[in-house]
Amino acid sequence: MYWLKLRVASNVPANFAKYWRDPHIPGLGLLRADFTTHEYCPHVHAEWVIAATEHGGAIVKSQGIAEEARESALLIFNPGEPQSARMGTSSRWVYRALYLDRSAMQELLAAVGVRGAPHFRQAGIADTVSAAQFLVLHRALETSNDSFQHRERLIGLLGRLFERHGRGATKPLVAPRDRALFARVDAVMRLQYASDLSLGCLAEAVGLTSFQLIGLFKRVIGLTPHAYLTQIRIRVARDRLERGWPLAAVAGETGFYDQSALTRHFKRSFGITPGQFAAANGNRPGQRRQ
Repeated sequence: MYWLKLRVASNVPANFAKYWRDPHIPGLGLLRADFTTHEYCPHVHAEWVIAATEHGGAIVKSQGIAEEARESALLIFNPGEPQSARMGTSSRWVYRALYLDRSAMQELLAAVGVRGAPHFRQAGIADTVSAAQFLVLHRALETSNDSFQHRERLIGLLGRLFERHGRGATKPLVAPRDRALFARVDAVMRLQYASDLSLGCLAEAVGLTSFQLIGLFKRVIGLTPHAYLTQIRIRVARDRLERGWPLAAVAGETGFYDQSALTRHFKRSFGITPGQFAAANGNRPGQRRQ
């Protein structure tokens, strides 16, 4: 568990973010944040993200829809789904979030009696009962060690959300040609993420112009090629931080210009620093696992 307070100006309340891993439910991460100035750039998560606002709000964009994340409403983001957020007219945004990786989601949904993984049609969900249940669960996960009750509440919440908002929802189909072209570019990016890749070379690799490649990424993933490459690099950085790699080494070997560039992009995607993430996973950067 790790938290950070950052004072952004003498007359502005400090930004606060606390991230930790649940010790009893593998694959479950938690975040509590209190922001006055933070902005999330367009990014994706490999996990399902479920969040609820406790105070204030922000303008959140996902699946092409921008909406205000107000109190008593849930936000649910599917894995690989681009999202961004800004403060808008609100001067403060206090919220809590759960991050469930695929193994955790599959295990919990199996307990619900559901096979496969849900896809939620939109991020904003107007369900005050589920929002209240979520906040009760999240606070309990932060303050108590009753793993029996935590799992019971989490299974109950996921069952309700899947039944009311996930069943029958399917991800919009992508044209087979677009999917095949994207897969080829994605493979190159994942193999050469640490290299000095260029838009022109990536486009040429699949027989497209740079403009056509940008259009392909917009249709398939909703991010620009550069933003998607940055997300690949951050994902690799997360994996290495979990294994205790030093921050400078992680930055240099994942394609970031330097450690400050890694920190900036990491925080704009996850709301916390790489050091906070490493500490929440029981590591101090520089103490590599064997």
